[in-house]
Amino acid sequence: MISLTINGKAHELDIDPDTPLLWALRDELNMTGTKLGCGMALCGACTVHMNGSPIRACSLPISAAAGAKIETIEGINSPAFQAVQQAWRELDVVQCGYCQSGQIMSATALLQTNKKPTDAEIDEAMSGNLCRCATYHRVRGAIHQAAEKLGGKV
Repeated sequence: MISLTINGKAHELDIDPDTPLLWALRDELNMTGTKLGCGMALCGACTVHMNGSPIRACSLPISAAAGAKIETIEGINSPAFQAVQQAWRELDVVQCGYCQSGQIMSATALLQTNKKPTDAEIDEAMSGNLCRCATYHRVRGAIHQAAEKLGGKV
């Protein structure tokens, strides 16, 4: 049995310890907001937070997440997340939407640690998140807008 805390709730899973966290979330716990993109931790579609930091759930064995606090797109609700979500809507960031949960999780993690990121800092923080529709300029604009809305309240 592997013990996980996901979105503030304790879970006990009888699962192979090498199973990627993504499959535990999607197949065992029916949390389908986190997406499979490449399966090799290169595209960022599977981004979740582990102990507050963004990680790729597709390549992290569930055994490595045991005892950690995992937060998914379904459970996050910080002021930074709310500001990001609002900015995403206002600036129509989403096109096809497939990568967006990972994009939003990475943007939220950035704003939780950096209240006023520069373009270069945004580009660095978001560099592991690929968008097939190329909405990168809208993503950057939404992160700046979210930072302004937060006004230092992260």
